[in-house]
Amino acid sequence: MELAADAADLEGRAALAAGCTVVAKPSDHTPVSTLELARRFEEAGLPPGVFNVVTGSTPETGKALAEHPGVDKLAFTGSTAVGIQVAQAAMGHLAGVTLELGGKSAQVVFDDADLDAVTNGIVAGVFAAGGQTCMAGSRLLVDAAVHDELVERVAERARTIRLGDPKAEDTEMGPLANARQLETVTGFIGSALEQGATVACGGGPDPDQGGLFVQPTVLTGTTPDMRVVSEEIFGPVLAVMPFADEEEAVRLANATRYGLAAGVWTSDVRRAHRVAHALRAGTVWVNSYRVVSPAVPFGGPGDSGLGRENGHAAVREFTETKAIWVELTGATRDPFKLG
Repeated sequence: MELAADAADLEGRAALAAGCTVVAKPSDHTPVSTLELARRFEEAGLPPGVFNVVTGSTPETGKALAEHPGVDKLAFTGSTAVGIQVAQAAMGHLAGVTLELGGKSAQVVFDDADLDAVTNGIVAGVFAAGGQTCMAGSRLLVDAAVHDELVERVAERARTIRLGDPKAEDTEMGPLANARQLETVTGFIGSALEQGATVACGGGPDPDQGGLFVQPTVLTGTTPDMRVVSEEIFGPVLAVMPFADEEEAVRLANATRYGLAAGVWTSDVRRAHRVAHALRAGTVWVNSYRVVSPAVPFGGPGDSGLGRENGHAAVREFTETKAIWVELTGATRDPFKLG
C-alpha cells in the first residue's frame, strides 16, 4: 500500500507503523524539511523505497500523485478546498482518504474560570506559531460578566509578545509563511473593521519588524456573520464574542462548518463535561489548550476533514480488514446437510 501525503507528518508516521510504503509530497513552501527527514531515514537504515519524497512547485505534481492508480491511500493536511479536490481524485480510483483540514476552534470561558490561567491559554492557543496551526483557538466566546476584564488581560499580554527571528531564543512569535498569507490575514482584519469590529490590540502588519510580521490582533464587537468569525484565517487574529448563558455559548461555538477542536474554561466540573459533550469538536480541552499526545486520536468532523491522526485510530486508517476461513477437518462439508 502506498500513501500520497502533503507533508511527512503524523499520517506518514502512522502509515509506516502500519507497514505501508510512503510517497510524501511536501508543501510547495516547505520542501527542505521533508527532504532532510528522508535523508535521516536513510541514515537510520530504512530500506530503499519505503519513504519517498516527490517535490513540485505547481499543483500539477500533487494532482498527478493523487490521481495515480498505484496509490492506495491518500492522506492530506491542508485547506478544506484542496482537501475536497484530493478526495475527488481518490474517488477516481477508489482509494482511501484521510483529511486533516482547517479549524475555527472556539475557546469558551465561563465567569467562574481562573482568568490568569485563561489568559495564558488563550494567548498560547491562538498566537503560537503566528496562528498558523489548524487547532488555533481563533474564536473567544466569553461570559458577558467577565468579557471586558478578560479582553483587557489578553490584549495586555498580546502587546508584550516578542516578534522576531524564529531561531532566536527570546522570540515568541515569528512571521507569516509567505506574502500571500500576509495579504490574506490583513484582508480578514480589514474586512472585520469594515463590518464594525473594534481593535483591542494589534490590527495589522508590525511597523517595527516589517516584512511578513503581523501584530498579535484581538478584535471585539465581532458577530457570527463576519468572515473573521466564520472562516479560517491561519494568522494571529482572535475574534471575541460575549455570551449570556451556557445555551448561547454552545450555540455560538457550534455555529461553524469546522469541528477540529475547542476549549472550555470553568471551575464547575459538571458544566465542563456537559459543555464538552455538547460541542461538535473532535478534541475538547478543559482548562487547558493545545495539549496533544501521540497516543490520543486527533481530527474532527465537517470541514475539518475525515479520519484521525495519532494513536491506534491513525494506524487503523492505513490497514484493511481481511477475513480468512480455515477448515480443520480435512474434508469439505456437504453444503446441503446441516450440522
